[in-house]
Formats: sequence, C-alpha cells, structure tokens
Amino acid sequence: MIRPQNILLVRTDRIGDVVLSLPLAEAIKKEFPDCKVTYLVKFYTLDLVKNHPFIDDVLTLDETDNIPTIFSNVKKIKAKNFDSCIVVYPTFRIAFILFLTRIKNRIGTGYRSYSFFFTKKIYEHRKYAQRHELQYNMNLLKIFGIEKQLQSGEADFHIQISEEGKKDVQQFFQEKNIDEMKPLIIVHPGSGGSAVDLPLPKMKELVKSLLSLNVTILVTGSSSEKGICQSLVINDSIINVAGRFSLASLIGLIDKASMFISNSTGPLHIAAALKKFVVGFYPKIDACSVRRWGPFTEKKMIYEPAINCQNCTRKQCERLHCMETISIDEVFANIKNYYMLLQKNGDF
Repeated sequence: MIRPQNILLVRTDRIGDVVLSLPLAEAIKKEFPDCKVTYLVKFYTLDLVKNHPFIDDVLTLDETDNIPTIFSNVKKIKAKNFDSCIVVYPTFRIAFILFLTRIKNRIGTGYRSYSFFFTKKIYEHRKYAQRHELQYNMNLLKIFGIEKQLQSGEADFHIQISEEGKKDVQQFFQEKNIDEMKPLIIVHPGSGGSAVDLPLPKMKELVKSLLSLNVTILVTGSSSEKGICQSLVINDSIINVAGRFSLASLIGLIDKASMFISNSTGPLHIAAALKKFVVGFYPKIDACSVRRWGPFTEKKMIYEPAINCQNCTRKQCERLHCMETISIDEVFANIKNYYMLLQKNGDF
C-alpha cells in the first residue's frame, strides 16, 4: 500500500467538478494526518479551494489561450517534490505534464489512450453513470487503502466564505435595498452547455409562479448569460445579477440564499455544498444524468423528463423535446409546500 507524504490532487476543469472532488482532501488527511495535500486547479476555480481546512497548498495551472503550458507547469510542480499525484480530471496534456514531472506515484484512469503516463491505474468507466461523480472520485483513493465510500448527504465540502465575498454581497444588498429578512431564492437558468437545460419559457413560467411567494428573487449567470437571465426579469422585484459577481462573491451570495434553482451546473453544487435547499433539472442522458451529476445532498428536489425514453442521447433528447415534459405546476406546488412548511417552523 502506498503511504503518501506529499500529494498533489489535480482537478483542472470546471466549478462543479472541483466541488465534487473536495472530499478527497479530508479523506486523505484523516487517513494520513502528516501528509501534505496540494490542489492544482484553474485560476477561475481558485476560490473553491482557498483556506480549505484540509488543503495545505494550492497551485494554479499556467495556461496560454486556455491551453496548459508544458514547461512552466512542469517546473512549478517539480519544485514541490511530490511523491504522489491523483489526476481526477485527465486530459492528454495534463497527463503528459505530470509524466514529465517524474512524480513517483501518478494515479489516473486506465481507460484513456494516454493512460500509460500513469504509474497506477484505476479501471472504471464513468460514462455509464453507474455511480455518482463524487463516488468515482473517492474510488481513486483505493490505491492508498482508503475504501470509504460516501452516500448523498454524508460529504462535507468545507467551502469557505471569504471576507471579500461577504463584503461585496453586503454592499450589493445595500445598493439594491434588498430586505434581508425576506427569504432569498436564486434562479440560475444556464448550464454553460454541460447539460440539456429546462427550456427558458418553462423556467420563466416557474419564476412567474415564485412571485406569488413573499421572497426576493435573484437571477444569476455568467457574463455571456446576461441575455437569458434578463428574459426572466418579469418585473422590478426580480434582479438580474449575471456577470456581476466574482466566484468568491457568488459563493457569499449563495450562502445567503434559502433556495437555489437551476439546471445541472457548477453553482448548484456550491449551493448543495453550503447545505442550501436545491431544485435541479436534469436530462436522462447517462453522461449528464442526476445519477452521476446530481447535487450530493438530501436537501433537494430533482426533476427529470416525464417521457420514458431508452438509451437517451443529447440528440434524441433535443429531438423529442424531453425537458419540455417537466411539469412546472408540479415543481411549483412542491416548492410552495416546502416554503409553507419552513414558514410554519420559522425556518424560512
């Protein structure tokens, strides 16, 4: 069995992917308390790992035009003298960079054409979605004798709310005269293309129904999603904040929310990690299904297409308009029931 003393965890992709890898740091630290744990991430996901109680150091990936540079990353990584690394998200270029660092134990998937770059291989096909992404990630630790498997609601993510983020959100609330005594619901209509989304008219129908509740509604998204977010601004009581917040501030904003409603997207995983109640919309395509990418929490309502399709693909999903079959009347009725229950208990 390998006993790591200085390990690098590599997750150089998107927000949700990084969130679902965070429990690895705690699992390693609890099994090997003296092991130094370092994360390698893209710069834009840095705020997810900053000040994490089980992460000792953080490296950011050097890139040019969104392509990892070879020699600067090799130099940066070699300088840290790692004895082990886990490539949670493999690409040819990342695997090659780590091969050049000559880290002794390089753990990664055994099912890629470039898997020969790894010294220790894990043989699991993720595309069939037989388990959750977080559980696939945890299985990478078996090489160290860590067999712990987490179930939904059992994981702690330890995402920290920065003082900078808190201050920015507070300033925004003051500027917009937002009543912090009213429950805050965040609606996030985009997914950055990672899944097939609930159609925008359906999301708009849901937002219109939410207006009947005594809540504040904010619509979040990236700068490129300002247009679709603006289409949900039915009246002056809904505020479009797409592109307004940095990741640190978005984390602070989500922390103030009572409910987060979205398609399958990174901020949904942030909300679940912060123990917020989440409402998610997912297609039945294996690669982006709720089985693999659902929020890893028990505080959730998840909706999939009502259509009974087999071996669903993105093309088939779009052709059959599967996401159109989700009933917004049902979604809102369940949200309202939850809202009334929490109001009755004084929690909402």
